[in-house]
Amino acid sequence: MTQDAGRSGGPMGPEGPEGRAVLLVAGLADLAATTLGSALGVVSGLLRRSDAAELASEAEQDLMARGRLALDRYAAVPPAHLELLARHVTARESNGV
Repeated sequence: MTQDAGRSGGPMGPEGPEGRAVLLVAGLADLAATTLGSALGVVSGLLRRSDAAELASEAEQDLMARGRLALDRYAAVPPAHLELLARHVTARESNGV
């Protein structure tokens, strides 16, 4: 495909919705392939280390800590709005305001 054919501006060109979708999918696939290649290189390097069991244990602890933080961040239920208002009113009345 030449550069002129890809820039035609038609429905399959980069300006059309189908062309944008194709470019987006192609970009995501390239990113995934690059990331996967890098990850495989790192994993193979880690497997050659003598302290792989210790690294795996530390990684497990790190993942558990991250999971705990994520649950604390997203699973914590904020107090009800009306409950906060009632507490505020009660506090003001007890102060004589």
